[in-house]
Amino acid sequence: MADRSPVLRIITSAARESLKPLGLAQRGRSRLWTDDHGWWLGVVEFTPPRTAGSGLHVGAMWLWHDVDHLAFHVDAVRIGPEPFRTEDQFTPLALELSRQAAANVTALRDKFPALQDIAQHLTSRPDRRGFLWDCFDVGIAAALVGDSDTARDQFERVLREDPLAPWVVEAQGRARELHSMAPDRDAVTAWVIQAVDSCRSKLGLDPVPLAIS
Repeated sequence: MADRSPVLRIITSAARESLKPLGLAQRGRSRLWTDDHGWWLGVVEFTPPRTAGSGLHVGAMWLWHDVDHLAFHVDAVRIGPEPFRTEDQFTPLALELSRQAAANVTALRDKFPALQDIAQHLTSRPDRRGFLWDCFDVGIAAALVGDSDTARDQFERVLREDPLAPWVVEAQGRARELHSMAPDRDAVTAWVIQAVDSCRSKLGLDPVPLAIS
């Protein structure tokens, strides 16, 4: 197997050229970069294949999930791995991946400039059976923009799922709480702000004043 160390160095150099000017931050010395919007993140991962090289995954993460790891709740792009053979061969491939990452980060910014745009996107997506978190996210977005009927309908869908795993039970506990407060936009906003603050702390992100609008 080719030495992986030059791969990370080349990817990091390419990402600094394309992503740092946009304000993205690298997570330590990893292949992950984040675009911080307070209550949501743009996430870029230069995905490692089984052998040396890199692919690309760009998406958005809603921080109201209050978890301690990065996640992709909306995909912008997935690109299969480019292999590493030599530094001269891989460097232009890494640069192209980084440019595509930057283009998709910009597209996410344009797509989600405000909460209303996110709510519209989430509520207009086709239903995907078995994707409990889709309903959860739609419920929160709808409640935040004052559409309590849609919010309650989506939370009820979460509650109808069979609680076959601990994470489903946890999700249903949150959905039950949000269902009861859905008509109270201020209460939902306070719940979301608390969840986002907690998630930011778990991810090691700096605290920021949150404006859910």
